[in-house]
Amino acid sequence: MRRKWAVLGLTVATMVATAPEPPQERLVRVYGDLAGAERIAVVVPGSDTTAAAFERGHHRPGGAARALLAEAGRIAPGTKVAVVAWLGYDSPAMLSLHTVMTDRARAGGAALSRTLESLARRTSAPITLICHSYGALVCGHTRLGPGVRTVAIGSPGLADGAAPDWAGMAGGDWVARVPRLRIGPIGYGADPRSAARVFATGTGGHSDYFAPGGVSLRNLTLLVLRFYDRVSSTA
Repeated sequence: MRRKWAVLGLTVATMVATAPEPPQERLVRVYGDLAGAERIAVVVPGSDTTAAAFERGHHRPGGAARALLAEAGRIAPGTKVAVVAWLGYDSPAMLSLHTVMTDRARAGGAALSRTLESLARRTSAPITLICHSYGALVCGHTRLGPGVRTVAIGSPGLADGAAPDWAGMAGGDWVARVPRLRIGPIGYGADPRSAARVFATGTGGHSDYFAPGGVSLRNLTLLVLRFYDRVSSTA
């Protein structure tokens, strides 16, 4: 326990020493036909996400959205799916105090709540939030409408009292070693897996959840399609 406090203290001290971050550019992009969709996913990314790198690889929001659409086409070609890649908040830089505080998650949660309300006015399709890393903290501060399901992957924690429907942590994800501690407003809550159904996400790292051909992408797509009986567990 003493070692965990020391690690967290050193991390915070390093982050406090960094320069303040300027406001981030926001970007929300829809992939697929939102109006005709029968299933909708909203990808909520974590730290170090920028509009400039939105499409650079499957670990970025745009790449993740395209990977989900492609996998859905393979699993259920007759089901119309749309994916919203959502960078509607100030994603914190990895080496900054904001990554261990909830200020940006709270603001992001309010913005995401408005997005969900807007979607609910436009469509009756079931919505699934896929919340990666710090994005899970954003989802934890979001008002969920009827039928909205949440999936947390690579998450260091959620807001107090919040719990996702599903959670996964890849075998090689360094976030699994992050101390589950809180010092006043600094730190994370409990592991989301303690209050959710846990699904298999493979042996990849923190950036591999949407990698094509992997068990993680397949299970995430099955969750979006709501084929829950086909989702593989870690057991």
